[in-house]
Formats: sequence, structure tokens, C-alpha cells
Amino acid sequence: MMRSWPLLVALAALPAEAQIHFDHQASSFSLENAQSENRYAPETMAGGVALFDYDGDGDLDLYFANGAELPGNRKTSDRFSNRLFENNGSAGFTDVTSAVGLAGKRFDFGAAVADYDNDGDQDLFVVGLHGNALYRNDGADGFVDITETAGLSSADPDFGELWAVAGAWFDYDADGLLDLFVVNYLSWSDGADPVCDTAGPRDYCHPKYYTGTPNRLYRNRGDGTFADVSASAGIRAHVGKGMGAAVADFDGNGFLDVFVTNDKLPNFLFSNTGRGRFEETAFEATIALPEHGRDVSGMGLDARDIDGDGLAEVVYAALPGETFPLMQNTPEGYFVDITGASGIAGQTRDMAGYSAIIADFDNDARKDIFFSRGDVQVHPIHEGVQIRQHNSVFRNAGERGFVALTEEAGFDAVPPRRHRGAAVGDLNGDGRLDLAVTALGDPAEIWINDSDTSAGWLALDLEGTSSNRDGIGAVVRVETADGPQFNHVTTSVGYASSSAGPVHFGLGSVSEVELVAVEWPSGVTTTIRGVAANQVLHVREEPAAAPDGD
Repeated sequence: MMRSWPLLVALAALPAEAQIHFDHQASSFSLENAQSENRYAPETMAGGVALFDYDGDGDLDLYFANGAELPGNRKTSDRFSNRLFENNGSAGFTDVTSAVGLAGKRFDFGAAVADYDNDGDQDLFVVGLHGNALYRNDGADGFVDITETAGLSSADPDFGELWAVAGAWFDYDADGLLDLFVVNYLSWSDGADPVCDTAGPRDYCHPKYYTGTPNRLYRNRGDGTFADVSASAGIRAHVGKGMGAAVADFDGNGFLDVFVTNDKLPNFLFSNTGRGRFEETAFEATIALPEHGRDVSGMGLDARDIDGDGLAEVVYAALPGETFPLMQNTPEGYFVDITGASGIAGQTRDMAGYSAIIADFDNDARKDIFFSRGDVQVHPIHEGVQIRQHNSVFRNAGERGFVALTEEAGFDAVPPRRHRGAAVGDLNGDGRLDLAVTALGDPAEIWINDSDTSAGWLALDLEGTSSNRDGIGAVVRVETADGPQFNHVTTSVGYASSSAGPVHFGLGSVSEVELVAVEWPSGVTTTIRGVAANQVLHVREEPAAAPDGD
């Protein structure tokens, strides 16, 4: 039976509606994309951001991927350095890049955070042009580049050195070890860009002028090395132009799947069979294309349950004239395009975007959607469309759909820019979710959530034991007097970005959560009753008790 909007009916006992609002804080980091009149394709595709607690002090730190000189693909000066900023609480952020060894070597695009070795600290995978890097977090000794010994080559026998734009950590084979999915974009080399100037001055070329590449899947062996299982797992056979990956159990079969947005090609849905293989099922699941059936510029994305049935919806950014698709997941195994019914289509028709983030920014128990905005091009090719744009957050108004807030949310505090990566997390510990956003050739933007709301919240900090230490893939259900909510653990979000904070729930007006249930990837379920609102709750996986007689 097909379902349609509304995703959420009006919940009872919610506080009066508060406007979502952010306060801008300046950053000393500027995204250097080496923009030139040659219009090298990588210039316009930088750059991601990660929020994660690298030093284990409970505060989320900031990491920015940065560009490099083109041609040559080298970080020839400090201005191209990737940057890590340590969160010092009320004292602000301190640049610790050199001390921990994360400056990078090449044109880097994105970051993927996870504790891949289950040792209790967050490691960092950085994706780039013709080379990626895995940095193992050794605590006080900083980060160590173990890419070569880990076996994470970026070379392909048929496509050469690959250009990766994103990575996603997940345990696809449920062995307690995090595996790595790498999203690859176009086949590109110095001097390979055609001249595209039919609409006027030279600009970046349409992706149709470039060859696509396959994505990669690496299986974690548990000894510090990874095996490339892309071919045997059924991933390598599908050549695309990937822009982002979202990980969730989309079909509810107990195994994590991967949805990949493609640039001007049908999207991929790699459905996990649970037998070490994936089947590409995007057309069968009606999510390969929007309802109109035309290719769009699938950009960064997020996947979260919005309608309270435990299945993750998918939203992704696109370019002007394409709108930003919102796909509703159904128990019947297919998706319904509700972009129009939700009100998003009409409001995004002239928007260009890169990152999409689903999160409850006003803690009213309904998930909202943030989009980082800005066009691919340098010169306008659509009448009335701005190249530089302000960001927007779409407030979930329940039965009334999503309402775009731009100036109302405070995003006009800075000039419009060509925004790219975005990550979400509570930077100041006040229970409201903040944002970090990059922009080509401009300072990064830190948006502190100062929404005037009395609504409560709960954040879950998970520690896996039989499952991976981060609990990636765990499904969390909270039940209050107003009904259930679902979320799941993933660090892959937006465009080329990673958010590794606790799992966040807005609670509306309730002061207590009746039940918290965590379904771990191992199959164990942890339940906690009578949890007070407005706290970060640490939940540790306890292995299932052995049967009597064992």
C-alpha cells in the first residue's frame, strides 16, 4: 500500500513553535581550491569537513580537507594544508594540525571518521585526487599514516588512479569490524578537461564529458589490513559518477545497505544480501531516479527515519531546475518520491546544493533538513539563479510539510557563497545541534544553534563490545508519551563529510523518556527505562547471556 505525505502527524503536547536560528562564528580556515581560468574539474568539488572527538575529552573537534596546486596535485604551501582544530570549549578552537600529523599531501576532498581498529579512539580516512590516506589515531602520539601497510591503494587496473570524493565506514559482514566503502567520481588527469564555453566564458564541464569510475569496498581483516572485495561483493561491476554514500538497513533485512548518489546518472542502491554480496536494486526500489524519471545532479545526502516507522528516508541536494529529492521509504520495499508533496520541490527549484543533513534542530521531536548551497559553475547558466547562495534549513512543520528558513535562520549573517561540505554536532554541549560548513575560496562557517526553544533532548553515546566499538549500524528507538522515534548510528553525512557525535533526539515538551532501545549490529538489544531528558547517555553493549548449560 503506497503511503504519502504527511511524514509525521502533529505530535501532542509540543511546545509552541520556535524559529530555528543560528549564530555565525568566524573560522580561521579557508578552503583553497586553486581555482584557475583552466577550470580543472577538481577545483569546484572541494571540500569536506568532519566533526569528531579526536582526543577523547568529550568535545567535538573540527577537521577540514583542503585542496592543492593544479596541475601537479601537490600541497605546495601551508595554505593548502588540511586542518584539525581542537575544541577548547569556551576558549574556542586551536589549530593542532602540525602536532598530530594531518596536513596531507594532495588535493583532498573528504573525510570519514570511525574507530576502525576498536581501540577506543577515532581514526580518520581522507579521500583525495589519485590517492587516499588512512590515519590511525595513536592518542598522545598523534595520527600515523598507515595507508600503504593497510592495503588501501587508489589504483585500478582498468581506470588508473581514482578520484575519490567520500568514504563511509560500516560493518557489512557483521563480524564486529568496520569495513570501508569509497565513493569514486570521474576519471580525470592533468590536461584532460575539454573547453566548455558554449554559454559564454569558459566554465566547468558537464560530467557527460568524463568517464565514470567504479566505487570500492574494502573488508577489514582485523589485523590492520584491508582486502579489496569490490569485485567479489558485486560493487565494482557498476560504473558511476559517485558523489556521496548513505549507509542504513533500507530494506529491514538486518544487514547494512549503501545508497550512492550519482552525478547525472541513475543512483545506486547496493542491497546487502548478508552472504558477502550486494545486489544493485535502485530501479527495483524506485530510488534510481526521481519520480519524473530524469537524471539529476545527485550531490551530498543523508538517510534517516523521518516518519517513525524505523526505515530510513533519503534526501539529497542537486542543482537548479532539479529540486532536492526527498524519497520516503516504505515497508513494501520501495521508495516514494514526496519532494513535491512535502513542499520541498517548489522551494528548491532555483537552489543549488551540495550537502544534505537530516537532524532535529529545534528539538521539537521532528527531524528537519539542512542544505549547504552554492552552484558548481563560476558563471550563471540558468536565468535568475545565483551562483553564490545562502544556506537554508527546512523546518519540519508536520502536516504542513517542510518550510525553508534562510534569512529567518540567520544564514544571511555572511555573504552568499559557493558552499560545499557540512557536518552536524553539538559543539558547545547545550543540547542543540550546530553546523560546520565549507565554501570555495572563503572562510569556513561555524553555525552555533541558538534557537529559542524550551524543548528537551537526549543524546546517546554508544560503546559496542561484540559489535564495532562505535556502534555504527545500531538502530536506536526512544519512546515517550508522544510516541516513538528512530535514528541509527552512522558517521557518513552530507557531501564529503563526516559527523561522529552522539545520536541525537529532540524530545519536545516531555521531561522523561519512557524507553530507550538500542538494537546493536550483533543482534543484541539493550533497553533502558525511565531516562531523564537533557543529557548525554552512555550506553555500553552487554553481550547476550549464554544459554543454560553452556
